[in-house]
Amino acid sequence: MRGPWGNLRRGATAAKINRKDFGLTWNAALETGGVVVGQQVAITIDVNAVRPAAGK
Repeated sequence: MRGPWGNLRRGATAAKINRKDFGLTWNAALETGGVVVGQQVAITIDVNAVRPAAGK
């Protein structure tokens, strides 16, 4: 993907963890039957790269 200034941007999912494995158990029920916070948490790494102009 290109950013607003034309720079290349990339993202990747590095890992998925279960938040309850770390003692994070708080949650609240929604009126629609779901919950506010999911069990799985995706860890995302965003890398921005800028290619230098020719001759620099």
